[in-house]
Amino acid sequence: MKLQLIAFVSGVLFSIGLGISGMVQPTKVIGFLDVTGAWDPTLVFVMASSVGVYFLVHLLARQRGRPLLAGTFEIPRRSDIDLRLLGGSALFGIGWGLGGYCPGPALTSLVSGAPFALVFVASMIVGMLLVDLTGRRTTRQQAPAAGADYVDA
Repeated sequence: MKLQLIAFVSGVLFSIGLGISGMVQPTKVIGFLDVTGAWDPTLVFVMASSVGVYFLVHLLARQRGRPLLAGTFEIPRRSDIDLRLLGGSALFGIGWGLGGYCPGPALTSLVSGAPFALVFVASMIVGMLLVDLTGRRTTRQQAPAAGADYVDA
């Protein structure tokens, strides 16, 4: 129960930050991506502060022997760049540029009841289901053992 409460409070805090920063406004995000037109640089500060906070927390976490709520840190050990990673990154970028949403802000925007947010999240869910269905077929033969993509630190 304690872990769920921490996850819920973290999610609420994240959503509030997205709202305050303007990341839930597709026009603001598209304005940020429009570097040759009416560029809106305000999201640079949002990203820079996010990276800064992550960097500090990451340094503090690495100094600890183990996480607060788990036995070990799970650190990804894969470093290869494959077609699936490139394709997923391209689809994410295209969707972000066309729609002005990425998954977190889109879910936060559901609260507003905006029809565009509802359509975006529904499309995102359908896309995730399709990837899951097609991914299972292609990776079933070549999938490593469960958890093999992570190493305990």
